[in-house]
Amino acid sequence: MKNIGIWLDKEKAHIVNIENGKEEFITINSNVENFRIGGGSGTRFKGGPQDVVQDSKYLEREKHQLRVYFKQIASQIDHADAIVIFGPAEANEKFRKELQLHYKSISDKVRGLVKVDSMTNNQVKALVRDFFKVTANQ
Repeated sequence: MKNIGIWLDKEKAHIVNIENGKEEFITINSNVENFRIGGGSGTRFKGGPQDVVQDSKYLEREKHQLRVYFKQIASQIDHADAIVIFGPAEANEKFRKELQLHYKSISDKVRGLVKVDSMTNNQVKALVRDFFKVTANQ
């Protein structure tokens, strides 16, 4: 049985493959730009020059970059028997929605979606091992 755990945020995804007691650890960087929306003017005067931001343009670009990032992750996990997704913020929820919309066969293998904060690589590995031990014993 091939179990896969993914810890992801907008910057990177750590993928842990566990098969026959052996672990493989892969990191995928996202290349999603950090857009700074709004902005200070750098002047001490009220109503000074402001940065004009085209919100919809940046959001559309971010959505496209996330889709490319999620496609890279999906190509690494399509052979899994069971998948768990971890992460802070909403990146893990967006990834699950992307799987449901565009990767139905992978989405059916997701066994859990867990919110966790930043973790070291060893903590990610331990979390994945523990998740699948608990679900195997139920």
